[in-house]
Amino acid sequence: MADITTAMIKELREKTGAGMMDAKKALVEAGGDMDAAIEEMRKKGMAKADKKSSRTAAEGLVAVVTEGTKGAVVEINAETDFVSRNDEFQSFVKAVAPLALTAENAAELAGKDMNGKTVQENLTNLIAKIGENMALRRSEKLEVSKGAVVDYVHGALADGLGKIGVLVALESDADASVLQGLGKQIAMHVAAAFPKYLDRNSVDATEMEKERAFLIEQAKEEGKPQEIAEKMVEGRMRKFYEEICLMDQTFVVDGETKISDVVAKAAKDAGADIKLTGFARVQLGEGIEKEQEDFAAEVAKAANG
Repeated sequence: MADITTAMIKELREKTGAGMMDAKKALVEAGGDMDAAIEEMRKKGMAKADKKSSRTAAEGLVAVVTEGTKGAVVEINAETDFVSRNDEFQSFVKAVAPLALTAENAAELAGKDMNGKTVQENLTNLIAKIGENMALRRSEKLEVSKGAVVDYVHGALADGLGKIGVLVALESDADASVLQGLGKQIAMHVAAAFPKYLDRNSVDATEMEKERAFLIEQAKEEGKPQEIAEKMVEGRMRKFYEEICLMDQTFVVDGETKISDVVAKAAKDAGADIKLTGFARVQLGEGIEKEQEDFAAEVAKAANG
């Protein structure tokens, strides 16, 4: 059997991020064969990751990145807020984000090359190393033919990393500084106001008809005849649009101007057309049902961990 030297252990640790004893054990089992030791550690890491995959991962980080007329936002989850402050986890999320500029969704992003391995393989290794379940949950991107995609992070823990990530796409020939200023204000509004759609034309037809039917039925229950109820609904539908459509929402900064008017004024002041073509808002853990444990259960779990 080949002698296992300190230099070999150091090399394996640098390549895999494993602990010293784990690296030494893998080399001994592989008879000093570095490639075989790496492969065995990869398999063990994946096995450890599989065991953790059933645990709820609702914490983590949202990352945003922009590059001129392109922008991307990515959500990578972990089990605890503690991991979101881990330097290695933050470095991983930061490294993944730029790759999302050329990915259509999270599944495609997971298969992107990252230092000779896929993003998912790197994530699997990180799961085994840190000891928590993690998941690449969402990836969205925006692009315009001219103008800018502007980003904003709410609850930032580091540059480009936080709890809510927003992108705003502005198509225009206006000066970059104008677009950046306008985009940042609208992005902050999106973070706070949580619009669901860009404008009325974007609203899902089924959702719109469901709301209209509900409002008509509500008016009829108030004793209004069908034709009057339908007229009343038009006014109430405007309120519905104001709640869910970005362009119809009231700007949170001044509490009175519609976003459509904010964009129109900026265009007039800049002397150039400005079109708000899209937005993306990703909030950490949104829609994930977190497991609830009482304090005694948490203590018992930690004691047995």
